[in-house]
Amino acid sequence: MDDGRKRRALYGVMLSVFLAAMESTVVATAMPKVVESLGGVQIYSWVFSGFLLTSTVTMPLWGRLSDLIGRRSIFLTGLAVFLAGSALSGAAQNMGQLIAFRMLQGLGAGSLMTLGMTIVGELFGLEQRARMQGYVSGVWGVASLLGPLLGGLLTDHVSWRWVFYINLPFGAVAMLLLRGALADGERRPHALDYPGLALFSVGVSSLLVGIVEAGRIGRWTGTDVLGPIVLAAATLVAFVLVERRTREPIVPLRLLRHRMVMAASLNGFLSGMAMFGAISFVPLFLQHVSGMSATAAGFVLTPFVLGWVAMSIVSARLVLRVGYRTPVIIGMACLATAFLLLSRWAPGLTQMLAMRDALIGGIGMGLTFVPMLIAVQSAVPRSDLGAATSMTQFFRTIGGAVGLSVMGAVMVRRLAGGAPMADALHAVFVVGLVVSVAAFLSGFLVPGGRAQELARPEMRGEPTRAGG
Repeated sequence: MDDGRKRRALYGVMLSVFLAAMESTVVATAMPKVVESLGGVQIYSWVFSGFLLTSTVTMPLWGRLSDLIGRRSIFLTGLAVFLAGSALSGAAQNMGQLIAFRMLQGLGAGSLMTLGMTIVGELFGLEQRARMQGYVSGVWGVASLLGPLLGGLLTDHVSWRWVFYINLPFGAVAMLLLRGALADGERRPHALDYPGLALFSVGVSSLLVGIVEAGRIGRWTGTDVLGPIVLAAATLVAFVLVERRTREPIVPLRLLRHRMVMAASLNGFLSGMAMFGAISFVPLFLQHVSGMSATAAGFVLTPFVLGWVAMSIVSARLVLRVGYRTPVIIGMACLATAFLLLSRWAPGLTQMLAMRDALIGGIGMGLTFVPMLIAVQSAVPRSDLGAATSMTQFFRTIGGAVGLSVMGAVMVRRLAGGAPMADALHAVFVVGLVVSVAAFLSGFLVPGGRAQELARPEMRGEPTRAGG
């Protein structure tokens, strides 16, 4: 593929990733107007949970399908589903419709981040891949930061419906760029693993429903929580048994026997638990304990995102010099340090100190995310690139859902026991500290050595095929 087509493909991927990342945060500031317009306040939380559920469940499925059928056709299908969900969400007439259309939107969004990074991993050799993945990760961070601001502006000055409609013109541009730049490679002969697909979807969906419900009610007991979790356990056990016997598994479990993939999945799960806890509970402490305004509390997270973006770009270059293990260990040490500082927050906390601690956490995530992604993509065969990339994303997202639920349950139980808000959130940050220390220890599982030495031969230099 010539450089011009590569650039167009990269721009299409970055635009698609920007839309998917922004959509996960842009809705938050629009929801008061949405409830005012559509009603359904008792079920409105599923506007967020439904999107999370479908995007998470489908990540590994999109990745594996792209390995079997081709990146271009599967990515464009996912983008089309995302845009259809966006258009329908904007036209929703009641809360039930909005939730259903958001789930459709999430189904498409599950492909964009995962396959976007897979396509970048396939288009570029190791040195260029490191730089480009840093840029893509930076786009994700910027989109997450701008999402709430853009959502508020559109809601106040146009309509909450444009929070969804705005995806359509930009998504169309991304589709045109990708259609012209990418070409599907030769399809692999395959028989789609329908039993595995069904069992995985039911199992992970049930697990997420149980996790979300546990976080909402503040306990891990009762039929509303244990029912879905028991169903998930039984279904996922059956899924593993089916996948071990099928010729073309929808999720190749053999990848978890690869040391690099196993290390990335475990680290992603643990760091995801800690990271989402920081993002979710820091503003709560600042507003309800330190007495800051919502705007000031939200501004504190800006250094977190900026630290992530800057270090994503730096770490992408660093791995070529020192390998993968060193940036990951330093990054997880920064994350653990950030949670140690958070656990010492008191009512008199100033905005500047809060921003310092958030910056340290963001630096930690930026030093970890891109090196782990590049490590996995360089270590697996090209035929498993989509499955391996999506697996690391999946475990990070599942970790985030578990972290939110566990920390939410800890806070609710402490408040129910009569603890003041400051003490309840202190307990939450202590949980985050324990998890981040475990994430730090998991960094030592990453193989040592230079990036070029650890990469498979076909993933070191210029790829031989383009986006297929």
